[in-house]
Amino acid sequence: MRAVQYDRFGDYDVLHLAEVPRPVPRDGQVLVRLAMAGIHPLDNTVRWGKLPPGAVKPFPVTPGSIGVGTVEEPGALGPAAGTRVMISGGRYGMDADGTWADYIVTEPAHLLTVPDGIDDTGAVALSAGAGYLTAYLALTELAGFQPGNTVLAPGSGGAVGQGGVEIARRLGASLAITTATTTAKAELSRAAGYEVVDLTRESLRDGVARLTGGKGVDVVLDGVAGPITGQALGALARGGTLISIGYSGGMQADINVTDLIWKAAHVRGFQFAMFTQEQINAANVKLLDMVARKEINPLVDRVFPLEQAAEAQRHLIEGGPFGRVLLGM
Repeated sequence: MRAVQYDRFGDYDVLHLAEVPRPVPRDGQVLVRLAMAGIHPLDNTVRWGKLPPGAVKPFPVTPGSIGVGTVEEPGALGPAAGTRVMISGGRYGMDADGTWADYIVTEPAHLLTVPDGIDDTGAVALSAGAGYLTAYLALTELAGFQPGNTVLAPGSGGAVGQGGVEIARRLGASLAITTATTTAKAELSRAAGYEVVDLTRESLRDGVARLTGGKGVDVVLDGVAGPITGQALGALARGGTLISIGYSGGMQADINVTDLIWKAAHVRGFQFAMFTQEQINAANVKLLDMVARKEINPLVDRVFPLEQAAEAQRHLIEGGPFGRVLLGM
């Protein structure tokens, strides 16, 4: 079978397509033939070797934590052969080989049946970047979100920016705002139905103040960090909460501590290790139902063939996509 691998940490060029033996499931495991896989910013972090020692399996590593395919060998506890499934949870692409391959061996607990009303692209787009899942868990489990609250999810082209806006609205937010770093992206965001602050025309604080009548937002889902974090903290309403999720804009942030003090702000970090596999699966089942009902609409920027995985990863990190970046087998 084909699998994308790397034999050392480094830049995109360490990725290569290899012919490898099809994996053999152990007792209780499931063999899945993959149809599509997603690209996640974490794949880039792992490939660079930025995780703690021991967090990544010995080389060679096949990246990819996200995928949709069909069960070929269900084992004792897996879904029936022929069932279309989505990877849900697990540390694939890190301490186990991942989804950038024709086949993957998984644990039954890490698989969810994909409803007939959702095609492979829709299912992978939902999970790629984990933006919808992150937003759902952050709002329902960490932020104390209530219907009628206002939410800011910066980064209109990114997974958390798009997923955050759609999930906030679905959960009953009175206003859900994202940001754009170019006027072109701002126009795409408005065409997709998002309320957006065009950062080429006004500051984040000014845009949020304009849209909220000066009150600020109740919740920030910060998947960008860098210079955005301090501005987003300043855009909070009194008693508001900022959830720190990612750092596509940089790992260092400057804040004005008076924004913490005078706003009585709450700041929390997000990671999937905070949640059980049962919580993750339950959230993904709800999200799949939202897609099937067309209550949310995960956007796709581009689908690359498997052999162009390096170009796909570069496009996600450097190309400024508007929507998810996927791999087709």
